[in-house]
Amino acid sequence: MSKKFWLSIAMLLVMALAVAGCGGADKATEGTKQDDTKSTQVIKLATASPLSGSQAALGESIKLGAQMAMEDQKAAFEALGFKLELAPQDDQADPKMGVTIGEKLIADPSVMAVVGHLNSGVAIPASEVYNKGSLAMVSPANTNPKVTDRKLPVVNRICTRDDLQGPAGALYAKETLGAKSIFVVHDKTAYGQGLADEFKKKAEAIGLKSVGYEGITIGEVDFNAVLNQVAAVKPDLVYFGGMYAEAGLLVKQAREKNITAKFMGGDGIDSSEIVKIAGDKIVGLIYTSAAAPISGTTEGQAWIEKYKTRFGKNVESYSSYGYDSALVALKGIENAIKANGNKMPTREQVAAEIRKTADFKGIATTVSFDDKGDNKNAKVYFFEYKKAAYPGELVGEK
Repeated sequence: MSKKFWLSIAMLLVMALAVAGCGGADKATEGTKQDDTKSTQVIKLATASPLSGSQAALGESIKLGAQMAMEDQKAAFEALGFKLELAPQDDQADPKMGVTIGEKLIADPSVMAVVGHLNSGVAIPASEVYNKGSLAMVSPANTNPKVTDRKLPVVNRICTRDDLQGPAGALYAKETLGAKSIFVVHDKTAYGQGLADEFKKKAEAIGLKSVGYEGITIGEVDFNAVLNQVAAVKPDLVYFGGMYAEAGLLVKQAREKNITAKFMGGDGIDSSEIVKIAGDKIVGLIYTSAAAPISGTTEGQAWIEKYKTRFGKNVESYSSYGYDSALVALKGIENAIKANGNKMPTREQVAAEIRKTADFKGIATTVSFDDKGDNKNAKVYFFEYKKAAYPGELVGEK
């Protein structure tokens, strides 16, 4: 046979092998695609709180608490075929940033719930965005009544409300501290002013005399102007609605001016940072908190030690509430998965399951949501600094 014939045969064999190879590649690709459909699906749990700026201590505690909850539940979700991922967001305690974060989160279909925020003034506008995307939010710290009074189906909180916290503080001021006159200071935010107004309203209703009402600005460091007014009217008690950064300076400067009035504030000043700011001038300060103390139980103390070991940090007031909020959110997601035939649920299904939460026992509180998303079991706790060490001593609850 001619060389030309054998060359033709060789070319035909090469072409046949190439076609077979292409067919094999298609089958291999097809097999890969099939394997991909069986791969673990990602579910993201977002946190939204200030991770930078003057309120970062509390904001980070929310994130770390949620992270610990996610790590604890990781294996349970892997057994269902899902991989958990944390998506922490820094809202900078800024309402505009909260809205931006909201838009970002609802655009990511793998985000199934949000733990946050710290500030009510951020949570209120951000939650309007979450509601638009049917993205459930479980708050560890937002106390303004408006957070849940709008009855948005995606908004829930495990802590108490300011219309309970403020009045409780006023009753304590009169009945326990024996105050007869008050001077109210607030930081002009939805949280700070809202809480201060609730305190003032109740205080006046039960016969306390209001001798001053002034607003300061977040980031302000010189409180001489307002403290000169306090010194002039000599109230029995100064009430501050705001956060720990300003509260620490306010108390410190008041004592340096020899103002002897009792000082009281709300949960925004429940942070170890206030002791660093005020030093020994903190002694005698009373604060209400929406966060239950957990160090008095064996289980709670073990959790505290685990947190310290895991993150190398002491717990803050909302560390355990960040943890419990995340557990509530994750349980809602898990229930939605199971109700959906062990398939990825919709956000609407997750939000509905979270709202159904009843008698869920966390490390710090038991959670049962009402039709507005408020926790039926939330309480107000009273603490006093008997020494310059965080936390203050628990002196009551309501």
